[in-house]
Amino acid sequence: MKTQTMQTREVVGEPSGTTVAAAQVEEDEPPLKTEVSSRRLFCNIPSEHWNDWHWHFRNRITTVEGLSKYARLSAKERAEMRLVNIKYPLAITPYYLSLMNLDNPTDPMRLQALPSIQELSTSCASMEDPLAEEEHSVVPGLVHRYPDRVLMVLTDICPMLCRHCTRKREWRHGGWVRTTEQFEAMLAYIRRHKEVRDVIVSGGDPLTLSTARLGEVLAGIRRIPHVEIIRIGTRMPVVLPQRIDDELCNTLSKYGPIWLNTHFNHPGEVTPDAARACDMLLRAGMPVNNQSVLLKGVNDSVETQINLCRSLLRVKVRPYYLFQCDDVVGTEHFWTSVESGVNIMQGMRGFISGLAIPTYVIDLPNGKGKIPVGPDYILERTSEEFIVRNYQGKIVHYSNPNNAKAYTGCLEVPCADIIPV
Repeated sequence: MKTQTMQTREVVGEPSGTTVAAAQVEEDEPPLKTEVSSRRLFCNIPSEHWNDWHWHFRNRITTVEGLSKYARLSAKERAEMRLVNIKYPLAITPYYLSLMNLDNPTDPMRLQALPSIQELSTSCASMEDPLAEEEHSVVPGLVHRYPDRVLMVLTDICPMLCRHCTRKREWRHGGWVRTTEQFEAMLAYIRRHKEVRDVIVSGGDPLTLSTARLGEVLAGIRRIPHVEIIRIGTRMPVVLPQRIDDELCNTLSKYGPIWLNTHFNHPGEVTPDAARACDMLLRAGMPVNNQSVLLKGVNDSVETQINLCRSLLRVKVRPYYLFQCDDVVGTEHFWTSVESGVNIMQGMRGFISGLAIPTYVIDLPNGKGKIPVGPDYILERTSEEFIVRNYQGKIVHYSNPNNAKAYTGCLEVPCADIIPV
């Protein structure tokens, strides 16, 4: 236990000082109409604590009893959550808890963070490791699936345990961080494989590492001449934006080019705090992309996806991927049909800027890789022309410039022949 405590302090960079308990607000207290209106549940917390990411990490809600201080849970809900927590732990930052409507069982943020009895329902289609990361690990923590890139999993520690997590299998192993020896083995493999040009640093959340340790990791990768770019996968701008501070940005800026991929799933997560965090990263030289997961009840509608992507563009974050939810054990209640995702893509095209449309992808089981999926706009093709449908449902004959005997460009079919979308 002593070793684990010391490890946790190193990971989160915990400074010395007294832990301040989260304040409980009276049930009838109205939201404050001030700069802290989004933190009604924590209105008594001093700003110096609220703006300190270490405080949020130390004061994560990790028990049903702790959650009950803020959420009105029935005896049945508490019993079910305790049962779920035997297999899948609970962790929520005070910041992310402040975004929820805890009185609404279908609140999109609540669904992503609070345990559900449905996590214990499994089907034959679900798998512990659907992407076969362990099978494709060339050394512990390093996954080499695509020819030119590797995935470096440094820790399984996260500020929040998202209930749809792809690596949910790791939760039962407790908090761990790769040792120095394991990290050196990863670097040695990359040095030997000169085809590797792209290193993706992930976890858990790699930004749970202390800034000093993260700098050592990035410096080690950057010393390998054939590595061209580094990518960091983190949900910190969404669940703990206070982590993005001057010290971190100054460190990251030393080891570019670094591309940062984050994980907003709902427009309610795109807050002023999140916008500030993304702006700091951008100003320090890190482009920020977003990778959403299509989740039933959270963002599986055209309206929500359009609002999310517009919100992201307003804070200068590029919508990158919309993932079909992986077939992970304990996530079945989030699954949607592929047709749902295709229909969302079709409903967005033409009605929102192309900059705001992510690529809808399926990460195939057993490590077979990502494939893009979308509406089929090509209805028929010959060597001389393509017959296509546009976003309005209009049918257009498009002459193939390279093969058409006499190139005539596009011929639009009369409106009477429009096929409804």
